[in-house]
Amino acid sequence: MSRGVQTGSHPIRYWVVLTLLASGLVVIGARAAYLQVVASDYLQRQGDARYLRTVTDNAHRGMILDRNGEPLAISTPVESVWIQPATFANSRDRWPSLIKLLGLRENELRRIVKRAHGREFMYVKRHITPDVAKRVTAMGIPGVALQREYRRYYPTGSISGHVIGFTNIDDHGQEGLELAYDHFLRSTPGKKRVLRDLYGNVVETVESISLPIAGQDLILSIDRRIQYLAYRELKAAIKTYNARAATAIVLDARTGEILAMVNQPGFNPNNRANLRSTAFRNRAVTDVFEPGSTLKPFTIAVALESGKYMPNTLINTAPGELRIGARTISDRHDYGWLSVAQVIEKSSNVGAAKIALAMNKNDMWNMFRRAGFGETTGSRLPGESAGLVNAPSDWVPIDQANVSFGYGISVTALQLARAYGALANDGLMLPVTLLRRNGPVRARRVMSPRTARQIREMLELAVSRTGTGRAAQVLHYRVAGKTGTVHKLVSGNYVDDRYVASFAGMAPASNPRLVMVVTVDEPDEQRHFGGQTAAPVFSRVMTGALRLLNIPPDLPAQPVRWAAPVGNNKAT
Repeated sequence: MSRGVQTGSHPIRYWVVLTLLASGLVVIGARAAYLQVVASDYLQRQGDARYLRTVTDNAHRGMILDRNGEPLAISTPVESVWIQPATFANSRDRWPSLIKLLGLRENELRRIVKRAHGREFMYVKRHITPDVAKRVTAMGIPGVALQREYRRYYPTGSISGHVIGFTNIDDHGQEGLELAYDHFLRSTPGKKRVLRDLYGNVVETVESISLPIAGQDLILSIDRRIQYLAYRELKAAIKTYNARAATAIVLDARTGEILAMVNQPGFNPNNRANLRSTAFRNRAVTDVFEPGSTLKPFTIAVALESGKYMPNTLINTAPGELRIGARTISDRHDYGWLSVAQVIEKSSNVGAAKIALAMNKNDMWNMFRRAGFGETTGSRLPGESAGLVNAPSDWVPIDQANVSFGYGISVTALQLARAYGALANDGLMLPVTLLRRNGPVRARRVMSPRTARQIREMLELAVSRTGTGRAAQVLHYRVAGKTGTVHKLVSGNYVDDRYVASFAGMAPASNPRLVMVVTVDEPDEQRHFGGQTAAPVFSRVMTGALRLLNIPPDLPAQPVRWAAPVGNNKAT
């Protein structure tokens, strides 16, 4: 009887267990169906939020090349270290090894983690070397990952630093052409969706949302070879003459292209640690100076254009001084009677002043304005100055006399080079550019071709053995140019022992191809004249540039000697 009861109870337990198992399977199946069908989209989004990320796909910035395709600025791929703060905070025991590898301080890393509170991404170290990047990856610290970026590199360093400029750590232009053409050079980042693991490392690229677009290359008018020549000679001049600063510009007279633009002291854009803003200022376009006697050719051009003077018209400069009101203008020597051409050759201030005072001051002002003084050159370089040319209505006689030999007017080195380009180009002034030109451009007339040629012949006299610029001579080439020396204007007063020496000229003089301007700021007081400091730099750079460009020498020729005046060609 007892056995029968036990046997009868077995089927009950069986069905209870079976029912429970079946119910469990139903519940699991229902849950699975719910997760797979009803809540599928929600769960997918939650999973994606934890492991799927949309990240930036960087592209490189456009290269900057010289006119011959030589690189002046390139972007190289580098890695940057970033952290996933929440995960990284749980790996404090691994921090010291990372700090040591990246050269950080512990307090610095703590501040980074603290600032990253609530974020999912925070840079720790930007632009590390490939070797360090490999070691960071090998460490396998949770929450530490690498991001591909690009770093700007400048192969010529300080040789072209002022022209090219530099970018910041985000590859955005900050100075020079990097800033002026930032919109052209800058890349457009793409976007891609990636799958990251628990530690933030990319496991798989899921899809590309938008492709990165590399920046466009910029081809300059700069010739790296001539740029180096100018840099080398200018650096030597700074040392030789114990000067404060110097600038040199080489211009193609036929196209208006800038072949070289150098400032000293220079700076290396590859190493900007502890660099002050004054170091990377491009003095060729930002700093103004009084051009001194380099402006005399334009004063003489006004006289020739007026018809009142000829190159052989005589001017009495005796006794080497000219009193105007309470002021006295003087020459280094008493030259006596000089022809207009000899006023340029001997650089007579008295002669230039007498000619200017016989001219209409509005005509003088118009000549200076047509020559581009008082306006920017359009180089697009940051901070370019327009210089200063006071209105003729403000000129009193002493002002008119002073401006005739380059006092009371302020110009930049690039403005002066452009103006001399007009003398070299038979009176037509071309717009200057730092980009390589492939076609003709519109020029503007500054003076008649005849006047420009006469001025060039006078400027050859100035570089002859009897002129002030004889140190600018180039073997086998005819050179035309003018020296300039001015006292520096400091806080509204001229300082007796501080000067700006300059030389502006062109070669070959028979058919000018290159124009060059050299300025030396505060050279040694014993060698402060433009013919002593700036002219030799011109000679050495021009010698090399003419040969590099395979410009044939012009035939040996004696400088033009104007015939003795007759009749009414005599002026006082």
